[in-house]
Amino acid sequence: MAQPTFIEVQKALAGADYPSSRDELVQHAKTRQADQGVVDALQHLPRQQYGGPDEVSRDIAEATGESEG
Repeated sequence: MAQPTFIEVQKALAGADYPSSRDELVQHAKTRQADQGVVDALQHLPRQQYGGPDEVSRDIAEATGESEG
């Protein structure tokens, strides 16, 4: 299964409150009926806590080898 882009992840996390734990972000994505690939990527994020969407984007970009911009 291909890794989701950080953009796909951010769409799944739209409206999430920060700071959030990794588990809270996973639950938020599931509530928004995110693709399973997005949920899997969130479950494997390296940090336990995220202060904002930029931190999530950075870790997703590093995991997928993408650039944020």
